Amino acid sequence: MQPFVFHNPTRIIFGEGTVPQIGGEARPYGKKILLVYGRASIKRSGLYDRVMASLHEAGLDVIELPGVQPNPVLSHLRKGIALAKEAQVDAVLAVGGGSAIDTAKGIAAGAATDRDVWPFYCRTATVEAALPVLAILTLAATGSEMNGRQVVTNEETQEKFGFLSPLLHPRVSILDPTLTYTVPVNYTAYAAVDAISHLLEGYFTHGDLWTPIQDRYAEGLVKTIMETAERVLADRSDYQGRATMMWAATLAFNGLGIAGVGDVEFPNHMLEHPLSALYDVPHGAGLSVVIPAWMAFMARRNPGRIAHFADAVLGIRSGDDAAKAEQAAGRLRAWFEKIGSPVSFAQAGIPAADLERIVDKTVALSKVWKVTRYSRDDIREMYRLCL
Repeated sequence: MQPFVFHNPTRIIFGEGTVPQIGGEARPYGKKILLVYGRASIKRSGLYDRVMASLHEAGLDVIELPGVQPNPVLSHLRKGIALAKEAQVDAVLAVGGGSAIDTAKGIAAGAATDRDVWPFYCRTATVEAALPVLAILTLAATGSEMNGRQVVTNEETQEKFGFLSPLLHPRVSILDPTLTYTVPVNYTAYAAVDAISHLLEGYFTHGDLWTPIQDRYAEGLVKTIMETAERVLADRSDYQGRATMMWAATLAFNGLGIAGVGDVEFPNHMLEHPLSALYDVPHGAGLSVVIPAWMAFMARRNPGRIAHFADAVLGIRSGDDAAKAEQAAGRLRAWFEKIGSPVSFAQAGIPAADLERIVDKTVALSKVWKVTRYSRDDIREMYRLCL
């Protein structure tokens, strides 16, 4: 067990019918709220009306920033920062999935400084102040509702970067599982992949020799997400399934599971970010393409942790570590395909002819993230396993 500090200040309000509490929860943070959301879905579902009614009942003034894309972009983020500054808002409320929450976090950081926000994402500047962020979650996937992370795509440079700041943990996140009933089947599958990926990154890449607490935390949540994903894909209005998925996805990326394991890396996110930056692939869909490829690559080089996962989660007990790890890559790939998430460049609509362009972007990102263990040839080989 490595030394660590764990502090997660996010207040979670979980359960059906909790949305009307947002006005009272937001009121302590000021009079004027910037409401950040996506496109038409929250209005079609009636969620927008419920949120606005609660905010107005609490006596709050609301400024709106609609139009967040599934892969949020820097130009829209900058528009939100300008709006927040002009209106002198006191807090930012995101209603949506990780994209809306990530955008709200970027606005909260950018509105509290005179400098441009992009250096935060390039990790050449540090967030020193931020507006309070609140969230109402509508898609269980990213864990952004209970962490200080966010990502954005710079359309001009076609780079998808992210950063972490403890100042950007949402102060309050409302999680009503019924809000996820209307999530389309394909995005439900992508969400499950995304949540699983957050657990696997630390599980596979940490260097501690004995971590039974963290291992079983990750293994249990991965098995739960896999079981629950199949359940909600069969019945989109299964409340218990949706509730379990929502809380599991939050727990997957709130920092608790990797506390005490030392340094971890995010190689699968490093491989995926260029795909969604260049081709606007949904994040979870890109992850289901690259995760089995990364696992197959590592099965030949450092199979021990993957073999442990193969045994503990997938029930693969025959063969040596390399054989188990290779089987695990194939078994997980087959499960991703079973739930309807793509597992190849072709299925995700990514042109194989662009391989070197994608490699270029990934090599550049690896330098920003300081992930040095993979050479350019390694990265190319992993992508070839995606073809």
